[in-house]
Amino acid sequence: MAHQRELNWAFTLLLGHWHQKFSSVVLLQHHFIGSLSLSLSLSLSVSWQQIRRRSASGRPRRLYLANMAGRLIPKLIRGRPQSQSTVPPVLSTRFSNKDGSPGTEYLRTFALLGAGVSGLLSFTTIASADEAEHGLPCPNYPWPHQGILSSYDHGSIRRGHQVYQQVCASCHSMGLISYRDLVGVAYTEEETKAMAAEIEVVDGPNDEGEMFTRPGKLSDRFPQPYSNEQAARFANGGAYPPDLSLITKARHNGQNYVFALLTGYHDPPAGISIREGLHYNPYFPGGAIAMPKMLIDGAVEYEDGTPATEAQMGKDVVSFLSWAAEPEMEERKLMGFKWILVLSLALLQAGYYRRLKWSVLKSRSRQVWRRSLRCGGYGIPDGERMRDFDMEAGSRQLHTEFGTPGKAVT
Repeated sequence: MAHQRELNWAFTLLLGHWHQKFSSVVLLQHHFIGSLSLSLSLSLSVSWQQIRRRSASGRPRRLYLANMAGRLIPKLIRGRPQSQSTVPPVLSTRFSNKDGSPGTEYLRTFALLGAGVSGLLSFTTIASADEAEHGLPCPNYPWPHQGILSSYDHGSIRRGHQVYQQVCASCHSMGLISYRDLVGVAYTEEETKAMAAEIEVVDGPNDEGEMFTRPGKLSDRFPQPYSNEQAARFANGGAYPPDLSLITKARHNGQNYVFALLTGYHDPPAGISIREGLHYNPYFPGGAIAMPKMLIDGAVEYEDGTPATEAQMGKDVVSFLSWAAEPEMEERKLMGFKWILVLSLALLQAGYYRRLKWSVLKSRSRQVWRRSLRCGGYGIPDGERMRDFDMEAGSRQLHTEFGTPGKAVT
């Protein structure tokens, strides 16, 4: 019974105090604790099966348990308890055999507890790793173009392009967008030509083999803020500003993430230090981002007089970036609606044609009445007939009549 109490106390201490001891460690330690508890539980189950196979008597089994407890307890704990009152009496009476030795239900229960602790810690590790990878989960916003038959807000696209041109274009490129893509979406052709003519494009070579500059035209792409990646990293303290052409598709929960990132800057909470040159943003993976807060109330003066608040500018620039990532969305939705309408009409026509043409044939029933054959010897007697009745036409037709009687084969 003394060894039984020691085992009960050791297992209770192991499962009850490990989580309290290691609850504030890093993710690797969490994963290690979960794996260790599962391995210990499984090894205890295997050890108990080995004990049962060693001897069917009670005395050698208790001696083996005492030896095992003597090896495990000094490794698991550093001291001996001062009082046995801390051990719940339920553990000593619930999971024990009549002779005082621990039963199989005892170790199976602790194996299940170890597996449960391992699963809980693994779930915590996955959730923490996901938050570290993607940042704080961003809320879902009701974007007006997310409906099945919804289209872009073209006024918001125009304002978003203005925000990009005046705020974002100094660091971020949009190398997949041409000026002609804006025609009919946010600007007229004349406005787009005038906008493209404001930039200088290096072209050539000319007839003399030299490069030259010319005014931009509709077929030109948006200008690059830096000549190469090294220049971009040097100007931004080692950080490389990503291209924004497909940013809402390249990021997890793209539109909501971009909006939350642009409007989620605030001071770091107590206990979190951000090194110089970085800024705290909980929606960015890791929480520290090199880009400072760019959207400030009144930073842009809209042409249509819309108040340029931080949320309004964030919504407009996200609408513009969403259009840049999916410029064919409106055409795709319209084409899909047309195909659904045409296929629905074709389905109705096919159903009506089936009912019209096949209803007569499917409701027609043909039944064959045949009198039983009475064989005289091995032949067929005279007068037997096989009649076929067509119930649809109501006609009675005689198909076959056997004449002379058959002769027996001897």
